[in-house]
Order: sequence, then C-alpha cells, then structure tokens
Amino acid sequence: MAEAFCVDSGPREGLPVVFIHGFPFDHSMWEPQVRALEHRYRAIAYDVRGLGRSPVGGASAAMETLVDDLIRLLDGLSIPEAALCGLSMGGYIALRAAEREPARVKALILADTRSQADTETARQNRAAAISSIDQDGLQPFARDFVKKMFSPQALAANAPCVAAARSAILRNQPAGVCFAARAIMSRSDTTPALPRIRVPALVLAGEHDSLTPPLEGQAMAAAIPGARFCLIPGAGHLSSVEAPARFNRLLADFLDGLRR
Repeated sequence: MAEAFCVDSGPREGLPVVFIHGFPFDHSMWEPQVRALEHRYRAIAYDVRGLGRSPVGGASAAMETLVDDLIRLLDGLSIPEAALCGLSMGGYIALRAAEREPARVKALILADTRSQADTETARQNRAAAISSIDQDGLQPFARDFVKKMFSPQALAANAPCVAAARSAILRNQPAGVCFAARAIMSRSDTTPALPRIRVPALVLAGEHDSLTPPLEGQAMAAAIPGARFCLIPGAGHLSSVEAPARFNRLLADFLDGLRR
C-alpha cells in the first residue's frame, strides 16, 4: 500500500498518541480530540487502509494487515512506542497490536470496542452488508448504519452530528468499506491476551452503546491489570463524537497521569 494518510500535530517531543478510527469512518472523527491534545501531546490520526484517503492496495483483507499498517506508520514516523487510542474497529487494531507488538505500545485507550471475535451472526450481518454495498452502493448502507451508531437522543436531537457521520461514510469508496468489513470479520479473539497487558489502560463506553454494550467494556477492563473503566453518559457507539467534552476530559486526565 502507498503510505497511509495521517495528520500529525503537536510537539515532536511530546508523548505520541495515535488515534485509530472506527468503521467505516476516517481520521476526521478524531478532530475534537486532536485539537484538545495537540498543545501538549503529539497527536496523530490516520486513515485505516481502504478508508478516507488511504488506498486499499494489494494486501489481503485481514486484521493482521491493518496491524502491519499501524506498525509501518509508527516506523515511518520514527516513533518507537505510542499511546494507542482506538474506537470500535480502532480498538480491535489497538488490542491486536498490543498482543503482537507490546514493546510499541505505551498505553491503551479503548473506546466502544470489544476483545471478542465476531460471532457467527455478526459475520453473517457483515457479509450481508458487503453484498448490499456491492449491489446498491453506499447510500442505503450509510442511511441504515448511522442509526446503529448513535444514542436515541442524538438521533432525535443532534441532526448535524448524524448527518456528518453519514457524509463521512459516503466519502469512502465502496471497495474500501468492503475491504475493512472483511478485515474486521477476520480478526482473532484477543480476550486471552488481556491479562498479559502490562501498560496503563483506559476503557470507555457510551451509556447507550447497543453495538458494544458497556458491560462488555467493563468486563474487558476487569481483565486488564490495573485498567480503569469509565461510562460516558448519554452517548451511543460514537462516544468521542457525541460527547467530545466528556471524552476529552477523561482522555486528558489519563494521559496526564502517564507523565506523573
């Protein structure tokens, strides 16, 4: 693949924080977090392969490919280790990176994600979505997908946020969205590796997240030694987008604690 597109902000001597976006969005979902941190930290947000401005390339559609891309990004930026902040799909990538390359991970922030692999039902749903995109394009998929992303309150009262998410999906190429979906389907179960994580970890979950319910985040935090779990009131699956002020406070407090 050609080099992944990324935004690299903040002082080069600051702790690198790499933001890994959710499916099927791009780096721009992290703009509130990058703006909040870039005066103290080296905040890096990139487009996962096939999404945003990062091309699909010729690699296989596998989670291992996406982890390889992350490590290649760190190498290209001359970053020996970084704090990884991943939401949903981004959390899958971060967890597998921590399992495969623990020396490259300074800390973990896992938002609205899970350690388990897809169930058979989830795989069937993703396969159906891929088929729908192949047949009808992204418009119907985007319309239906955003309804699962947001809390009922946001769907009813925050139309601009919902519309922005839909537009972000539609900026992608259909082939790239299908590639990412197949990569997610391929991922392994990282639950057995959770007790072996030896870096500070923060697990965040939106109160109304129906895709990765808060109980799953609590269980994941309980399995990671010393991890902290925080619920984000009122938010759904895109907690960093729906409640950026609350998300940013928790994130900044956690990262500041690493410097003490």
